[in-house]
Amino acid sequence: MKLSLLALMLFSTLSHAEDVIRIGIIGLDTSHVTAFTETINNPDAKGHPAGARVVAAVKGGSADVEKSLEHVEEYSTVLREKYGVKIYDTIEAMCADVDAVLIEHVDGRPHLAAAKVVIAARKPVYIDKPVGGTLAEAMEIFRLAAEAKVPLFSSSSLRFAKNTQEVRGGSIGKVLSAETTSPSPLEPHHPDLFWYGVHGCESLFTVMGTGCESVERRTTADGKIEVVGHWSGGRTGTFRESTAYGGLAKGEKGEAPVGSFDGYEPLVVEIVKFFQTKVPPVQAAETLELFAFMEAADESKRQGGKAVTLKEVVEKARAK
Repeated sequence: MKLSLLALMLFSTLSHAEDVIRIGIIGLDTSHVTAFTETINNPDAKGHPAGARVVAAVKGGSADVEKSLEHVEEYSTVLREKYGVKIYDTIEAMCADVDAVLIEHVDGRPHLAAAKVVIAARKPVYIDKPVGGTLAEAMEIFRLAAEAKVPLFSSSSLRFAKNTQEVRGGSIGKVLSAETTSPSPLEPHHPDLFWYGVHGCESLFTVMGTGCESVERRTTADGKIEVVGHWSGGRTGTFRESTAYGGLAKGEKGEAPVGSFDGYEPLVVEIVKFFQTKVPPVQAAETLELFAFMEAADESKRQGGKAVTLKEVVEKARAK
């Protein structure tokens, strides 16, 4: 017996719906949640990746972070009223109704507690910057995910800028040195660079890769943060606080600009692809070395600009 055209259309629609990854968000106190949801849920949005939809969220929020309190209700309302996102009271309840999770708190401190619940629910998870409120927390999050074999990655959107990815892909050969810049306002509950300087540091690690051994933190003539990292093989990478995103990489085949901000869409595409494939686009070792670099910068500051090895800050974090 032949199926009617209507039945075929209905079957096709249901099959397609079953293929759509249902995403839940934890922490509605950052503009990332509305920007990411617009890109994912609106098929006409720039850079829209097919195959996923934000359907659920938990508000979150931090009482002692001004930028969190300012926006959590505003963004919750937008998600609920514009995009039809269901707001849940608990992470556990939300996880039961989704296939993958974005941890988005603007504050890195709640990330470990949230990640524990998501990992226990065995949901693939993307964690927005910073991974945790400390290096020790970031290490623990990745340890728990690896132990449970739950796919996880974290990254700033700056990693996926076109010029940065071209250099990462070998356009100038092996990178011998690089300098990147980004704004770096501070927040008292986080290591200095975790809060916003992470963006420029992420660009730096994207083009330099792993292998950083020690860090020296300085202050520029105009009072800005400057961090110089020494990589194995004599390579050098520098992050400098600025009002702009940018940088320059020098390689075996010449030099090229890096560190631009191309919007959130390239990151959102990578997140959806990750949820579909379960293959992280950034390895845990690289992300953890990036956070050790930033923690070493704080330790160098405490020691008056002396060189601090990443090994010593990692060992200290492990002891916590």
